[in-house]
Amino acid sequence: MHRTKSSTSRPTDAIDLDAPSLYLNRELTWLQFNWRVLEEALDESHPLLERVKFLAIFSNNLDEFFMIRVSGLRELLNRPMSERPPDGMSPAEQLAAIRRALEPMLEQKNNCWRDDLLPKLGQEGICVMRYAELQDRQRSLLREYFAKEMFPALTPLAFDPGHPFPHISNLSHNLAVVVSDPGHGERFARLKVPGNFKRLIRIPDEDNAGRMDGLRLGDERANNFVWIEDVVAANLDLLFPGLEVKAAYPFRVTRDADIEIEEDEAADLLDAIETGVGLRYFGKAVRLEVDVAMPDRIRNLLIENMELQPYQIYTVDAPLGLADLMELMQVDRPDLKDPPFVASVPQALTTGEDIFSVIRRRDLILYHPYDSFTPVVDFIRSAARDPNVLAIKQTLYRVGKNAPVVRALTEARENGKQVAVLVELKARFDEENNIVWARALERAGVHVVYGLVGLKTHGKLTMVVRREPHGIVRYVHMSTGNYNAVTARVYTDIGFFTADPAIGADVSDLFNALTGYSLKTDYHKLLVAPGAMRQGIVDRIYREIEQHRQHGNGYLAFKMNQLVDKACIRALYEASQAGVKVDLQVRGICCLRPGVPGVSDNIRVTSIVGRFLEHVRIYYFRNGGDEEFYLGSADLMPRNLDRRVEQLFPVEDPTLKEALWQLLSIQLRDNVKMRQMLPDGSYERVKPLPGEEINNSQQWLIEHRGFWNRGD
Repeated sequence: MHRTKSSTSRPTDAIDLDAPSLYLNRELTWLQFNWRVLEEALDESHPLLERVKFLAIFSNNLDEFFMIRVSGLRELLNRPMSERPPDGMSPAEQLAAIRRALEPMLEQKNNCWRDDLLPKLGQEGICVMRYAELQDRQRSLLREYFAKEMFPALTPLAFDPGHPFPHISNLSHNLAVVVSDPGHGERFARLKVPGNFKRLIRIPDEDNAGRMDGLRLGDERANNFVWIEDVVAANLDLLFPGLEVKAAYPFRVTRDADIEIEEDEAADLLDAIETGVGLRYFGKAVRLEVDVAMPDRIRNLLIENMELQPYQIYTVDAPLGLADLMELMQVDRPDLKDPPFVASVPQALTTGEDIFSVIRRRDLILYHPYDSFTPVVDFIRSAARDPNVLAIKQTLYRVGKNAPVVRALTEARENGKQVAVLVELKARFDEENNIVWARALERAGVHVVYGLVGLKTHGKLTMVVRREPHGIVRYVHMSTGNYNAVTARVYTDIGFFTADPAIGADVSDLFNALTGYSLKTDYHKLLVAPGAMRQGIVDRIYREIEQHRQHGNGYLAFKMNQLVDKACIRALYEASQAGVKVDLQVRGICCLRPGVPGVSDNIRVTSIVGRFLEHVRIYYFRNGGDEEFYLGSADLMPRNLDRRVEQLFPVEDPTLKEALWQLLSIQLRDNVKMRQMLPDGSYERVKPLPGEEINNSQQWLIEHRGFWNRGD
């Protein structure tokens, strides 16, 4: 195990650990994370289409940031502040800082697409063209397609004294159309580009465009595309007969999409959430993106009618909404994508022995996506079909549209098992999927509950209750990630199987709290939030400080998505001051400022952004050699510790603890995809030292996948 010596900091009695200067702003650190995503789009070591994917992810992330975080700050502008965040910034100061930080990122994003990726795609025969670049026959085919397929779905909306300004729905693509009416002069209309078509329309190449017996529009053999708004804009004369179309300018609105539900006033939470999802398209506008060619008079008309401020307007010299570039990942060019790999399955689960016997013999971990998600589905499916299984209980947070786990639960109910499922309806942007699955489970006779008032149930756990010759045994699966077979192929998460009686008893108590009434906060082995998780983490940090003072060699290593909670950060500062060595690998938001003399000079903060989304949470405490590992879905954020039901579970098997340490240490030594945070909150790439072995941790884990279960 790790044996790094710690340095001893100088006395720090005069340092105020509550000083705002010691805490980074969470919104600005999130923007730093998204910048690291954009850096991957700029990184020529990635295959070309993977770079396009990262650009799409950057854009999609930014859309969600405006819908949730920026909209929340806008709401706070008109409310008295009960307290400021640890960094001390007011909402107005944060909004101004966000704008300043975003401007160079957006310029880099546009340059990346226009000057780098777009030409390189063309060189590879994947042409994303503007309408003016098309051949006559291609335009003719598109006009025919427009008239037959798109024209009936389009609704131009005039704006004049007789027609009120139309509602612009969230993230829709629109054209501000200027027409000349012989009798009335210049007129304005808004046209929404239909959202039920692909954004990039596939067209025949130049050689085949003129052949009536050749490729047809949409033929997947052609890798030529045109933006749908260009097609609409080029054929507006069909929508405005008798008028002269002077111009059409793309624009896009982002709205507040954070659903607010008064849960204690809602007679039916399912109906309330369903209504709230529908209202998401009508929230207040928080961002207007306009094409660089749009004249001031049109821009001002939009600003005035949507009641926006100038700082909410973003002028774009590229196609709007580049999240839709994800459509290019459907192009059949494996040479321009990451090479595929076959996920592992632990050898113990391939012998034909039933899964319950394997878990009863020893604990197992699955590290997705390096390990297949199939054993998780097989675990539930086996329970559904096993005559000795009495009950299955599970939490569902984000299961996606294709949910084999849900089908297995339905099969269990059909086979007479008692099945209880907590479906978290408030999982942001997954509400609609979860409503569908909740209703399907209810129709199958499953006991479905929707969680606790005022809290999200974010913990991931499944319990199977089985009758065996020596008595009832509880088999438990817990995970750092969701029961989602699709995201399990791209998110790094650790799942844990155990038949430990103490953990089983804890999970039983936790499910009883979720489905019934309970004030229980003290569990045998789990750290549960809200209630005991923050204190459990902080107590262990202070224990590490005491161990270091007595024996030296104190060490903590935490891997998580976000670090925001002030109490946890303060305890980590105290650990650093005491000389404890601290490694924090935080994928996204990190409000702790590392490398501050006398405060955090023993703390290193790193982040990995690569092929897979780092999603694991591991909390390691050296504890004087009696090492502890806690895993779960909880980040150290107030929302996880105070407003969500979460659980961290211990991994106690010595073999698995050794494997977890190897996994963690491999990632802490990454020198390809890892960045290190500097004291000012910026990041720099960690590069191999002279003679040091190159270590891309995600690639290393692909090549060595499954070693964590080979001791079986």
